[in-house]
Amino acid sequence: IFDNRTGEFQERKLLHPGEACEFYRSLTEPVLVGMEAGVPCQWFRRLLSECGHELWVGDAARIRAAETRKQKTDRRDAELILRLLREGRFPRIWMPTEPERDVRQLLMDRHHRMRRQSKAKNQLQSLALNQGLQKGRRLWSAAGLQQLRELPMMEHAARRRDELLRVVAELDVQIAELDVLVRQQAECRADAKRLMTHPGVGPQTALGMVLTLGEVGRFENARKVASYLGLVPGEYSSGNKQRLGHISKQGSSLMRFLLVQAGQTAVKGDAQLRRAYARLSAKKNRATAKVMVARRLAVRLYWMLRNDWTYAELARHAGEPGSFCGER
Repeated sequence: IFDNRTGEFQERKLLHPGEACEFYRSLTEPVLVGMEAGVPCQWFRRLLSECGHELWVGDAARIRAAETRKQKTDRRDAELILRLLREGRFPRIWMPTEPERDVRQLLMDRHHRMRRQSKAKNQLQSLALNQGLQKGRRLWSAAGLQQLRELPMMEHAARRRDELLRVVAELDVQIAELDVLVRQQAECRADAKRLMTHPGVGPQTALGMVLTLGEVGRFENARKVASYLGLVPGEYSSGNKQRLGHISKQGSSLMRFLLVQAGQTAVKGDAQLRRAYARLSAKKNRATAKVMVARRLAVRLYWMLRNDWTYAELARHAGEPGSFCGER
């Protein structure tokens, strides 16, 4: 603790949440609190907001890089954060509001239920293949499900099949309910509605992009956005040799997943993306082409957010000389 009026330093150990709540509520004037990102502390942010204090959240990697010594303890970390605040070097990052965080939970809830459903469906496909039933996606049609239910199986295999079918049916209902909520949230935001005019971009991708990027003005260019989402390759270059690796995956894994999924639909409705996807698929492979489409889609959505464009306006500006679509 540093008092910038008297120059006095204090050091206290506060147990969470009891002593911390008592301490911050006892302060009569607003204070600035610094902490590093990555800690699940919604209760702490809410506490500081109620008390009228200001919270700055810093990039944990850059905070750690400011300390060269190998020793790392809670006490030394707190001293380092205070020093960076006093010297004006604290690597503050943008943070979403509490309502935005709550809507993010909606997207995460749907995403995790979709993963559970996919896992159950994969197991059912395996059971069907073991019994000689090869229908692929047609297994999820009414006729395919009926065939799956009527397959002759032994006791425990049949019990597992029935349980998985029940799980898939329940998740279908839950995901449909969440889809309605996601669409309602997307329709309430003008930015998300504009993004949904792009082929392949639905409520989940549009809402996720708006909530992930937040204030788009904080990104200088589209390359910063691609890097923020972890869609650029890692680089290990020295001298005259350039070494590029796989994509960094340093951003939101949920947003990368949504962009890849949306990209596969976007190539069906956008001729430019379709040609680029076909060209890179033939030259490299489909996995690389999917990531390329996801990155280009992220760039397009960024410009649509930054300039308040619809897809029609984006397409019109893309044809102008010197436009942003000159990405290689």
